[in-house]
Amino acid sequence: MAQAWFATGPDGLSDWELREVEVPAPGPGEVTIRVHAIGMNPADVKYPTRPGATHPFPIGYEVSGEITALGPDTVIGSGAAAIGDAVLAFRLSGGYATELTIPAEKAFAKPENLDHPAAANLFLAGATAAELLELSRAERGDTVLFHAASGAVGVSFLQQAAVRGVRVVGTASERNADVVRQYGGIPITYGPGLVERAKDAAGGAPFVAALDGVGTDEAIDASLALVANRERIITIVRRDLESHGIVAIGGMLPASAAFRDAVRGDLVDLARRGLLEVPVARKYPFAEAVEAARFLMEGHPGGKLALLP
Repeated sequence: MAQAWFATGPDGLSDWELREVEVPAPGPGEVTIRVHAIGMNPADVKYPTRPGATHPFPIGYEVSGEITALGPDTVIGSGAAAIGDAVLAFRLSGGYATELTIPAEKAFAKPENLDHPAAANLFLAGATAAELLELSRAERGDTVLFHAASGAVGVSFLQQAAVRGVRVVGTASERNADVVRQYGGIPITYGPGLVERAKDAAGGAPFVAALDGVGTDEAIDASLALVANRERIITIVRRDLESHGIVAIGGMLPASAAFRDAVRGDLVDLARRGLLEVPVARKYPFAEAVEAARFLMEGHPGGKLALLP
């Protein structure tokens, strides 16, 4: 028997429950993974509470671990694989588990230079950042504005933008300014005068796009002031702005899901080449998933969180 976390109702963390589950043997096109680390994301908490969610809701979307069984004639997303191989997997249902059987195309060989906690956190933030960069249409030498640049998506965005030669001015608190600098961005603080600080940081270069990872009115107002083309203002937080011409993306949207699936191999390649790090701030025992999720939603993690079965 394995263990897995479920949301038994729509009321948030008070409804989370750890259960024993049977792990089915993998059929053709499936693989069983013993989980060594689980990536944690705000979506883990938010999606079970959204309208229309059915319960019990299996929690979690990305893991890292090792293959314990392969279905007949099965290859994984990155190609041939064998029992004992280390893999990471994304866009799962029920990743908060000690072992699980999944579609094999969701699993990729783990880069050796990422440990399991980092690998478990590569895909969701990385794929979101990749989609923002793609939709920005920014090219080498262009300057973009990123709101919440020291967060998980922001840190991945900074690194992916650097690979493309795109310059990023990123908003962050004063205490997180060094994080933005570390990954190649130009940090500016929030608050009154944001637009002028952004212009100064850009040194007169125009902003070709603004990417919103925080959703505040200040961030949206600054984006509108600095970027004329609203199709190049993209948010991962505010679906209510679509009627104003601002682009909203999210993993539940078909176009976003298709892009994020397609970019997984590219993210693994960047990580393998040492071009994409995943800072992990804290690791929690598997049994402390509720406490970890509460810290994720209420605190300032300063990096990704991982659950360790």
